Amino acid sequence: MRPPRLASVIERRLLVNYRVEPGVAARLLPGGLRPQLVRGHAVAGICLLRLGQVRPAWAPAVAGLRSENAAHRIAVEWDGPGGVETGVYIPRRDTASRINRWAGGRVFPGEHGHADFDVRETADTVRVAFATRDGRTRVDVTAEITRSLEGSELFADLDEASAFFRGGSKGYSETGAGSHLDGMQLHTDAWRIEAGRVASARSSFFDDPDRFPPGSAELDSVLVMRDVPVQWRPLPAMSTAC
Repeated sequence: MRPPRLASVIERRLLVNYRVEPGVAARLLPGGLRPQLVRGHAVAGICLLRLGQVRPAWAPAVAGLRSENAAHRIAVEWDGPGGVETGVYIPRRDTASRINRWAGGRVFPGEHGHADFDVRETADTVRVAFATRDGRTRVDVTAEITRSLEGSELFADLDEASAFFRGGSKGYSETGAGSHLDGMQLHTDAWRIEAGRVASARSSFFDDPDRFPPGSAELDSVLVMRDVPVQWRPLPAMSTAC
């Protein structure tokens, strides 16, 4: 059965970005993928995503569901039939939604772990924290919305950052089977993104010295998307064979 296209609204998407040494990032990728480099750095991060009105694309918005979700991601490229393609590799997805956990990998691509979220938001500040039920991952990020992107060594300005992430709309997620990656692509005609400043950030994934030796992953920037209608389109699975 072909997975359905899904429609939703990105009520809030916090993109927390790290500069990573390319060799370190490469060791975390399955066969066929390589880090996408920006100014000599690999780009990795955490996507903290609240979705609203999630439903099959043909269904009315009133039938949609709402959920808090998180994805750890690494910007990647690979050789496709028409040349080099870009997107993100997602070693782990987590959600607070029981429906997402059941449907991920069955009804739609992307298996999800179980996490508990603590979210506090105002017009100018967003804090998202979560801990996975298996105890493997904890994240706590507070960001302030700003007028311009400052202090980033990856991106010269907000326009450059926006173009980079818009170009990485294809996401391939790790699966329990290990033989393939599930694929989904984000599509929207209403793309818009805001700059932010990290007030505080902790991540058991990026703070792990076995995964990222000291100095190999540095916090770079944060971006925010709010109230953006999108569709999620399934992609063919990608083999992880070298």
